[in-house]
Amino acid sequence: EGTVEEISYQTKDYYGTGEEYTKHAYVYLPHGYDESKQYNVLFLMHSGGGDEAEWGLQLEFSAAKLALDNLIYYGDIEPLIVVTPNGRTGEYIAKKSDSSNGFKDFGKELREDLIPYIDANYATYAEYNPEGYDATEARMHRAIAGFSFGAMQAINIGLCECCDLIGYYGAFSPATAVWSAETIAECLENFEPYDIGYIYEVCGDQDTHCLAAGYYALYPLPTLTNKVVLDENLLLQIVPGSHET
Repeated sequence: EGTVEEISYQTKDYYGTGEEYTKHAYVYLPHGYDESKQYNVLFLMHSGGGDEAEWGLQLEFSAAKLALDNLIYYGDIEPLIVVTPNGRTGEYIAKKSDSSNGFKDFGKELREDLIPYIDANYATYAEYNPEGYDATEARMHRAIAGFSFGAMQAINIGLCECCDLIGYYGAFSPATAVWSAETIAECLENFEPYDIGYIYEVCGDQDTHCLAAGYYALYPLPTLTNKVVLDENLLLQIVPGSHET
């Protein structure tokens, strides 16, 4: 089994006053984690009603952790680090599980605070230096994925704001606030030197909101940018089920 640590890191109230405060997240470390090695990192985001505990990595029995342990044990995936943060930026907003405010500004926290903290304290592919380092060099060893509002963040923030820092993206039933394919393509023009490793999106066939906003937002993307090719580095799936199933 892997292990799970609760971390505390300094960030700012980017949504509100800009003042510094302490925030918490959970970090999954694979079995046999070795500081002398290098690991890929997945930032796994929660839904609009959740927080850093939503994926349950910290629980005695965790379906998400069990899946990671088994995928790694049987060699289906390489050992990796998984971070589950609170996706709302703002000291008081982050404590309100029913608030969607602050989600849109999380990209600043991800770039300025969380990614540097993970690179500074764990065995990632980044060559961290407290006096300054180029975080873009390890972008193809970082991924962001999420459910619902977290899926929206994976696209809007991960792909469109932090493409220079992250190379892989997963959107599970993305919320209706996902940007259009036209907007995404325009954003990608700002990241001309950076290739897209992979984008994966899945929606339930009964999830009408996700299908309208998420699936059909990404479907035209290959016609608008040469960075994305359907079924090569873009996989879109519709499976039986509703928003959560």
